[in-house]
Amino acid sequence: MILVLVVIEFIIGGSMSKHNNENNNSTNKIFKTLDEQIEILKSKGLVIDDVDSAKEILLRENYFFLSGYRYLLLRSRTEKKYLPGANFRELYALFNFDRQIRNIIFKNLLIIENNIKSIFSYQLSKKYGFKEKDYLKPSNFTNNPEKFRQVNDLIKKMKRQIRINGSQHSATKHYQMNYGYVPLWIVVKVLSFGIVCELYTIMKKEDQIEISNIYNIDPKTLCIYLPILSNYRNLCAHEDILYDYRTQKPIPDNYLHRELEIPKQDGEYIYGKDDLFALMIILKRMLSKNEFKLLINEINYELDILEGKLKTIKIDRLLDAIGFPTNFREISYLDKELW
Repeated sequence: MILVLVVIEFIIGGSMSKHNNENNNSTNKIFKTLDEQIEILKSKGLVIDDVDSAKEILLRENYFFLSGYRYLLLRSRTEKKYLPGANFRELYALFNFDRQIRNIIFKNLLIIENNIKSIFSYQLSKKYGFKEKDYLKPSNFTNNPEKFRQVNDLIKKMKRQIRINGSQHSATKHYQMNYGYVPLWIVVKVLSFGIVCELYTIMKKEDQIEISNIYNIDPKTLCIYLPILSNYRNLCAHEDILYDYRTQKPIPDNYLHRELEIPKQDGEYIYGKDDLFALMIILKRMLSKNEFKLLINEINYELDILEGKLKTIKIDRLLDAIGFPTNFREISYLDKELW
């Protein structure tokens, strides 16, 4: 019980992020009761019609994480006051929208993760063999001297995950006990998506090309896509704030940016580069046509629900924050064969 209280106090009062670290020079945050949290929100101009309901939500969902969605309802980031009429219901609606979108994206990322693991294991097993002593040879990977250490480190990571996770997975345990080895198509089930994505970066060029051709994506672009997919997968798995996440590296310009007529600023597209719509572009290229169409339909459904709950701001303000052009729905109908 004491540990739980300490964790709650840290999360609510002491943790910092880009969403809540508004003044690094301010005094340390301290624990606030639910009543005090309500008063803080009211002092910033947020309308709270049902205090009891708001307190229950704050207890279950955490003041800190709910506050991560306040920027869409603020007059400005510097003023830190809510727009006139902004309601707690709207703040919670934004929170729930992000949760639903996160869940939708997560299940589609899991589809891609499974696809990638299956394709990687098939291609490498076909060429290098299906036993660890064969497919984990350093000679199977790039001979680039600059990646020598990365190759050896990654092989060690893979062996370590096989050793640690293998006994906890029924299929790997079965192969180890009955055959004395674990084939790669079984091993990938116990490897993290991050390690599998990194595996692509150390493959020989001809292996990278063979795999990237399946997706009709050039190897250099796929090397950019994979860590983005891995980062979003981890973000979704840990229920982090999704809507305004930005990737460290932008994706290359492509046909979709042009076909959707996304506007430019200083020669760069303003949407679909390092934002959530950039992930949509990646998913468009790596999911099946039906899978992607369902994804967009589900997102559109959640947007419609949210739009009905927003009174203070227009839905376009949210679309801008997540990097979606207003005509984003057209992406479903653009032909993948035109890349």
